[in-house]
Amino acid sequence: MKSFINSVQSFLKSEDGPTAVEYAVMLALIVVVCLTAIQAIGTNANTKFGEVRDALT
Repeated sequence: MKSFINSVQSFLKSEDGPTAVEYAVMLALIVVVCLTAIQAIGTNANTKFGEVRDALT
């Protein structure tokens, strides 16, 4: 029983869990920013290609 209590105490003192959660949150934010930027670039490129298409016809 004492070893179980010691293992629980060491788990609660360990900072590996919160660090992993922080990295996961940062990764999620980076993915959201990248997807938003790619969407904006795609929209602008589509608009420009449409302007070029209209100018050529």
